[in-house]
Amino acid sequence: MLQEGAHGKWTVSSSDESTEENSDSEKPSTSSLSDAARGRTSGPQYPCSEARKAALKRKASPLKLSDKKNSTEIPPAEKQRTSQEGLGWCLSSSDEEPEDQEKHAHKETLKEEKCDAPKEHPLNLGEDDELLKNQKAEEYNETPSEAQDTWDLLNGGNPFRFFLTKVRGIEQSYNSGALHIKDILSPLFGTLISSAQFNYCIDVGWLVRQYPQEFRKKPLLIVHGEKRESKAELLAQARPYENISFCQAKLDIAFGTHHTKMMLLLYEEGLRVVIHTSNLIAEDWHQKTQGIWLSPLYPRLPQGTTGSAGESETNFKSDLVSYLMAYNSPTLKEWIDLIQEHDLSETRVYLLGSTPGRYQGSDKEKWGHLRLRKLLKEHASSIPAQESWPVVGQFSSIGSMGADGSKWLCSEFQESLVAAGSSVTTLLKCDVPIHLVYPTVNNVRQSLEGYPAGGSLPYSIQTAQKQLWLHSYFHKWSAEISGRSHAIPHIKTYMRPSPDFQKIAWFLVT
Repeated sequence: MLQEGAHGKWTVSSSDESTEENSDSEKPSTSSLSDAARGRTSGPQYPCSEARKAALKRKASPLKLSDKKNSTEIPPAEKQRTSQEGLGWCLSSSDEEPEDQEKHAHKETLKEEKCDAPKEHPLNLGEDDELLKNQKAEEYNETPSEAQDTWDLLNGGNPFRFFLTKVRGIEQSYNSGALHIKDILSPLFGTLISSAQFNYCIDVGWLVRQYPQEFRKKPLLIVHGEKRESKAELLAQARPYENISFCQAKLDIAFGTHHTKMMLLLYEEGLRVVIHTSNLIAEDWHQKTQGIWLSPLYPRLPQGTTGSAGESETNFKSDLVSYLMAYNSPTLKEWIDLIQEHDLSETRVYLLGSTPGRYQGSDKEKWGHLRLRKLLKEHASSIPAQESWPVVGQFSSIGSMGADGSKWLCSEFQESLVAAGSSVTTLLKCDVPIHLVYPTVNNVRQSLEGYPAGGSLPYSIQTAQKQLWLHSYFHKWSAEISGRSHAIPHIKTYMRPSPDFQKIAWFLVT
């Protein structure tokens, strides 16, 4: 998950569902559909966080970036320049509930820009208006030049295989080298046999339409963390699709969520793993800043080869298998066996998983930020003792972190982030600057989506008022170099750059 470049990671979580709901694999429900499943309301037709639902109800038409001549009509918000601005990274935020920031992550980079404020629209939209906007949000037309660009990406143009998602409404040049979900599922990437989609928020109908016509009836496993009514809605969505099956993540603690965003794609030509930051809904692939780690195409091992073969120097294969085994799901056993049958030795990144539970002893280093701490100590280059390399964290949701920084951020968490190499630094932990990147109100107001983009940035006012100390660490979102300052970040990234930002010790996208 770190080391010289990009890679991915995920998180599982927990829940209080009854034993009847814990059946591992389900087919789509045949029970009568609820009003929501029948489309009688103007809200989203998929289970998701309340913040998302509220935002979607007032979704405005997408704002297109005007050309520079018109952009002066409404002055951009005053820039508060920081030591990081203009350095070209991309950072982000999430759709999880406010408590979920402690959850899990993938990785990426930062940046900055400006844009006109969108006009407010009436709050009560008719069903036809909602349908029109949802269709607009999922429009995606690839030109021949874009197809060639995508093909080039697969052939060595990006050694660490980290990508941003395409964004509608920005200059097309900024989408060069970026990917849409339809690119990932394209026949260019392989001849699909079956796939597994792990995610938090899922619109089944939209997801099916992202597959090319020839792949839409291939077996599809959806791994989710829904329960009760939300689970029933999800199963109801899949009733028309006989090829879709489900795996419910067991969430054994009260505040867990299944936040993993990953694809396993089995082809005639091999296997591919995709770890990303987007929910499987149209809005997340339209005008937000998101990140993707795309694995190489992993070939099949020769028949008779043992499962331990095909391992990478980063132990990616065994870590991926361990993560999938943590689901304790017979349904995923087939995918675990498939992974064992493929050669993952070309992987150049480390995998950092997170699963719900309480761990003792050495088990504590298997997951989450303690796993990051262990990997950094063992594999990251030592930071020069005389230099204070900052830690930069960027995310889309914030939970409770206590009455002051000593409770978690500047103690346990910082200790993990500053670990690098085996040598002991002469700098105290408190001498390492921490920069946290989170969108401002103006970032949201001037975004391509307008205020509805805030639905992807959960941070409750009740929690914020209890930790005003956190504001001194904040830096606004900016992504000028990638043209995404107005594309609200749903990406989550962490890194340790040098003071002059010319080097980087490690980078994590979660």
